[in-house]
Amino acid sequence: METDKTNKEILVKGLKKMAISLACMLLGPTFLHISLTNREKPLFIPILIIGIIICFLAMYFAFKGLMTIMDSMFRKKK
Repeated sequence: METDKTNKEILVKGLKKMAISLACMLLGPTFLHISLTNREKPLFIPILIIGIIICFLAMYFAFKGLMTIMDSMFRKKK
C-alpha cells in the first residue's frame, strides 16, 4: 500500500502565491492610508483605486495559495 506524500512542486507554487499575498497585504493598506490622508491632492482617486485593487489581490492570492497548498497535501495521486 502506497502512502500519499506531499507534492513539493505544487507546495512551492502555493508558497510563492502566499508570498505575493503577504506583499499585497502590506502594500494595499499603505496605499489606502496614503490616499485617505491626502484627499486634497490630485492623485487621490487613482491611488485609492490602486490600493483597493491591491487589497483584493491580497485576498485572491491568499485564497489561491491556500488552495494550492491544500491540493499539494491532500489531493489523490492518479
